[in-house]
Amino acid sequence: MNTTPPKILIADDHPLLRSAIIHALREALPTALVAEVASANALTHALALHSETDLILLDLTMPGAHGFSALLQVRGEHPEIPVVVISSSEHPRVIRRAQQFGAAGFIPKSSPAETIGHVASVVLEGGTWFPPMIAERSEADSLLAAKLAQLTPQQFRVLECLADGLLNKQIAHELGLAENTVKVHVTAILKKLDCHSRTQAAVLVKSLAPEAAI
Repeated sequence: MNTTPPKILIADDHPLLRSAIIHALREALPTALVAEVASANALTHALALHSETDLILLDLTMPGAHGFSALLQVRGEHPEIPVVVISSSEHPRVIRRAQQFGAAGFIPKSSPAETIGHVASVVLEGGTWFPPMIAERSEADSLLAAKLAQLTPQQFRVLECLADGLLNKQIAHELGLAENTVKVHVTAILKKLDCHSRTQAAVLVKSLAPEAAI
């Protein structure tokens, strides 16, 4: 039996909610080591420094995230770390998309505090946990997830910059890359996603917004 304290990372931009989550985790997993971040960029940096994280509790709408993009990026860069989505939406389609995009669990923010600890425990033990849902599996989402999975971590970051409307020069500055390198990435991204323009690629990222699923 593994007695090592689990390392849990909470990614949410609401301090009060993070405090409530930490309290719930302390009740269920008193030895857990809990860290917090408040943006998608901070999440990326935290995982680069602490790749031994055992579980991520992820909000879909924190700064720097395009809906499910943060989930997809984490699953692509750290497939060994399970992710539980925590969302204010309880729509079955949102829950189903989270599952299809690789989440190990889904907790509506309206859930009782004990649910958070229970789900964390289940997922840390290798299980999954989702609320009951009726939404059908989407072939379009499966295709989208497969296309995005072809991107390298750096290409995914460039894609998110495209979605924010940044020019190549701005992307180069944002990511610390040479402008020619950005051009190469953009060309590869458009090819992998079967997109004919930067705008089309940006629209694809916008479709990752939770509300786009409803």
